[in-house]
Amino acid sequence: MIVRQLTCRGLTSQLCAAVRLNWSAPKMARPSSNLTEFREHFAKAKHIAIITGAGVSAESGVPTFRGQGGYWRKWQAQVHITQFLPSSREVGYTLLTKCKMPNPAHLAIAECESRLSKQGRSVVIITQNIDELHHSAGSKHVYEIHGSLFKTRCMSCGEVKANHKSPICPALEGKGEPDSSSKDARIPVEHLPRCDRSGCNGLLRPHVVWFGETLDSDILTAVEQELEICDLCLVFNPAAMFASQVAGRGVPVAEFNMECTPATNGAFPLYHFEGPCGVTLTPALERHESEAI
Repeated sequence: MIVRQLTCRGLTSQLCAAVRLNWSAPKMARPSSNLTEFREHFAKAKHIAIITGAGVSAESGVPTFRGQGGYWRKWQAQVHITQFLPSSREVGYTLLTKCKMPNPAHLAIAECESRLSKQGRSVVIITQNIDELHHSAGSKHVYEIHGSLFKTRCMSCGEVKANHKSPICPALEGKGEPDSSSKDARIPVEHLPRCDRSGCNGLLRPHVVWFGETLDSDILTAVEQELEICDLCLVFNPAAMFASQVAGRGVPVAEFNMECTPATNGAFPLYHFEGPCGVTLTPALERHESEAI
């Protein structure tokens, strides 16, 4: 499987490029926007994979970073593993703590997961997002392939813990507001956040995948297993890196996005629904008339 070889270089763009290079199946016809037809597939599906990216969280106010006006255009958020910019965690954390509420798309996914589980059907969420908004909405079966900004990992002992402190340490007080005119915070290493595990005192880092790092192999193995059994796939761009391998098995794929993408025009989706996810997804996942519960 190609997903085992992926590293976090440019995140979505590189992941998608890697898949496109390995995707040789014949192109399909232009996708349909017929919701009724999609709902027929939805009614029959037993194992639904939902692959989400920044587009799902944008309606909660979470910056997409890459788009027009995105924060990556004016703030160095692309932290490479060879760097350690403690301000980068505070920048992201400050942004996300202002966007705590899941939006209708998150809630629709969580409700669908809960409802279908009572019918012996499964919904799995595979997300690039590090905002934990799927969890906040109530989703249980979530794979965070890029980690979570609300967890820390010790660089010495490797312990991963939830951490919602803001600032994460006193030295980072006031260092979390992104400002294009600001310089990176230069903080003495002895003042950086430390592991509180007995006898450790190692340096803490965000539990997220930085540029140049390999994605977690255990998570990728679990994701591969889910994709091998799913019989319906919903994808929210930019998060299309696994969808083509699913389409290669003949599984229906539905793309939800604010605009058309290269994938829309024949790369893999059978369906394409254009517009805000909170608007398009709710009717797509609501209770089907055939459902007993």
